[in-house]
Amino acid sequence: MTPRSPIKLTLIAAATGALVLTSGCAGSGGGTDDTAYVARDVDTLYMAAKARLDRGDTRQAAALFDEVERQHPYSPWARRAQLMSAFSYYVARDYSKSVQSAQRFLSIHPGNKDAGYAYYLIALCYYEQISDVSRDQKITEQAKQALNDVVRRYPGTHYAKDASLKVDLVNDHLAGKEMTIGRYYQRSGKWLAATLRFRNVIDSYDTTSHTAEALFRLVESYLSLGVPAEAKKAAAVLGANYAGSEWYERAFALMNRHAPDATVG
Repeated sequence: MTPRSPIKLTLIAAATGALVLTSGCAGSGGGTDDTAYVARDVDTLYMAAKARLDRGDTRQAAALFDEVERQHPYSPWARRAQLMSAFSYYVARDYSKSVQSAQRFLSIHPGNKDAGYAYYLIALCYYEQISDVSRDQKITEQAKQALNDVVRRYPGTHYAKDASLKVDLVNDHLAGKEMTIGRYYQRSGKWLAATLRFRNVIDSYDTTSHTAEALFRLVESYLSLGVPAEAKKAAAVLGANYAGSEWYERAFALMNRHAPDATVG
């Protein structure tokens, strides 16, 4: 996926800042051997984890936050440590462990005020793993579902706003996958299979950047299948929504050349 956006980083920093507690009773925490997992008081252990995170030692920070929860499971710090562990694993790009930590938090504290952040972090973990359109898109579907879950559960929040933007990007990505497969079928002469892919783009992803091309490809496919009436319908929709575009001009020329009696005016 693309590098983390400023919007995302800002939201993560703000959310994480709300989770990091620096109470007056907390010690400075963390010595030179602060990753040695020995029994320690919760304040010192938590601050040692935070110090590691501040230094960029994200994996060690995550391990120490996990240790807070293990050694002091009933402390208020344990709840914060779960989310900080999830965040630390996220920054370390260990998305599987980040999701596990966030889901564990939600299973124990489903109604907590920071639950929205946990759902958002899970969605980001899936989003970061979206692969090239030439590969399987299972993770992309998971990202879409998780992002929509954030929008549904926490409407009006910063999390929902950012998640909504990302849903649009995910839909564009999924539409791109459909277009890639559809073009492949066209090159292979499998025109009916191609039309199904292009129809799916128009029916399911009509607000994406691929819609105009999908309509043009439908014109091509229907003409190749010998159904100019369907090609005319696709060209008419293309003209009504993307008049003056390159794709409409190409569709108009194609109709003129191969089905003049059905040409869209």
